[in-house]
Amino acid sequence: MPKGVTYELKDGVARIRLDDGKVNVMSTAMLGEIGAAFDRAETEAEIVVLRSARPGIFSAGFDLKVFASGDAAKSLEMVRAGAELALRLMSFPHPTIGVMEGHAFPMGTFLLLACDVRLGARGPHRMGLNEVAIGIAPPSFAIELARSRVHPAWLSRTATLGEMYEPEAAMTAGFLDRVVAPDAIDDTLEEIIAALRAIHKPSHATAKKRLRQPAMDAMRAAIDRELTMAAYEASSRARSAVAMPA
Repeated sequence: MPKGVTYELKDGVARIRLDDGKVNVMSTAMLGEIGAAFDRAETEAEIVVLRSARPGIFSAGFDLKVFASGDAAKSLEMVRAGAELALRLMSFPHPTIGVMEGHAFPMGTFLLLACDVRLGARGPHRMGLNEVAIGIAPPSFAIELARSRVHPAWLSRTATLGEMYEPEAAMTAGFLDRVVAPDAIDDTLEEIIAALRAIHKPSHATAKKRLRQPAMDAMRAAIDRELTMAAYEASSRARSAVAMPA
């Protein structure tokens, strides 16, 4: 795999690690690398683990410099790539585990939300949909994804107020399934993998599709309706006013 993503297959488990050398910004190129890793895992693996190799960060989310540049075509390409990847993970045929050991800003949060099991390490890091805090409205595909996993009151707060949550609160909200001490992550991950080995994989794939079809249909409709050049050109002025971090 290219530099931003590493891939390891052992005993039927594909371990996909994010490491762009900085903060795992979800550029179009990075999203493409992640997608290629899942392509490989779909044919080779039985279980997939998605994890960051960068201390303290899962992902800083979409590349804000692209939004701030006002280039509608590049913004559209990046966001659509993220949307399609999240949608793919929602219906991925093998069990997926997302591991959060650091900050997960929106596109990072979207990928974790789309995983079957979301495991978090306790710590001062946060996750959520904070787009409104930086001058962007959350994309509809992401709201539909979050609607399928996050409790309504918490979803309203994160989507409309930009609230971000540390792991314990994120688990209460529905962003995560389990939260453990940082030094227990590896052992807990192996326990989860062992449990997933025992399930009937074809039934898992069918159940996942049946459960998530309404959400996936809503995500597809949102992508096709909202992630078009016409829509991006109409909102390019707002995107050029993105509040870049200090």
